[in-house]
Amino acid sequence: MNKLKIILILTITLFSCKNSNTNMLSLTEVIPGNIPIEFKHDLIPQNKLIHKGIFSPDLREYYYTISDKNFENFEVFVVDIDKGNWSLPKKAFFNSEHSEHGMSFSPNGKTLYFSSTRPTNTDGVVQTWHIWKSDKVNGKWTEPIFVDIPNLRNKLVSHPTITNSETLYFHTSNLDYSEMEIFSSKKENGKFKDAKRVHLETTLRKCTPYISPEEDYLIYATMGNQLDLMISYKDENGKWTGTKKLNDKINNEGQGNPYVTPDNKFLFFTTGNYQGKKWKINWVNIESEIKKN
Repeated sequence: MNKLKIILILTITLFSCKNSNTNMLSLTEVIPGNIPIEFKHDLIPQNKLIHKGIFSPDLREYYYTISDKNFENFEVFVVDIDKGNWSLPKKAFFNSEHSEHGMSFSPNGKTLYFSSTRPTNTDGVVQTWHIWKSDKVNGKWTEPIFVDIPNLRNKLVSHPTITNSETLYFHTSNLDYSEMEIFSSKKENGKFKDAKRVHLETTLRKCTPYISPEEDYLIYATMGNQLDLMISYKDENGKWTGTKKLNDKINNEGQGNPYVTPDNKFLFFTTGNYQGKKWKINWVNIESEIKKN
C-alpha cells in the first residue's frame, strides 16, 4: 500500500470518527489539499451547466443546481448515501415547475432556505427571485413558504445563507440584476425584519454569500472583470474587516456560489467563464484561507 493511499485512508477514518454516519468523504477517492479539484463531474447532464452544490449538515445528501446554457431554467437535484454508495440523481423535494437555486441549510439541518421564481401570491411583491424555506418536522419536509423581507418586496432576492442566531444573509438587486449587493436580515418573533446592507471593504458589486454559522467570516463573490471569491471577518464591534481575495489557485476563471463544510475544512464553489464554458464545481481545503491574517 503506497504512502498516499495510507494518508487518504487515515484522513477518511479521522473524519468519520467525527461523523458517525457514512458520509461523502468515505465515497471520495481523492481528497483535495490547497489545489482545487473537480467534484463529481458525472452529475452534469449533457448541454447543461452546474451551479451551486451543498451538503446537508450530516453530509449524507448533496444538493446541486443545474441550468440550461441560456441561464433561463434552473432545477435542483439531490444525490444521497444509499447503502454505502451514491444514489442516482433525483429532483429535490422543493423543485417545482418554476426555477430554484441558491439553497442552503440552517446549521442544525432543520430548515432549508432557497431562492425561487415561483409566485408568492402576496400583494406588493414583484414577480422575480425571492427566498423560500421548508422545515423538517417529524422527519418530513413541510411545503415551502415564502420568506418575506418587508423592505425588499420590489427587489430580486436570492442565495440565502443563515447563522446560528437566525440572521439571514443573501444578495439583492434591481429586477435587471443591477446594483447587486449583500444584505442581512435578523429573525425576530418568527419573522425577518427589514434588511440592512452588509458593508464590506470593496466597492465592487457582490453576490452569492456564504456566512459561517458563528457569523465570524463571510465568503462571497465580487463582480469585476470576472467573479472573484473574497473573505471578510467580523471584529468585536460587529464591523466586517480584514477583507482579502482568496488565493490564485482558487480565483483563476470566475468563481461564485461558495459553500463550506460544517467542519470549516472544505470550500465548494462554482467556476467557469461568462460564455458558459468550463463550468464545474470545485472543492479545496480552505483551512489556511479562513484564518485571519
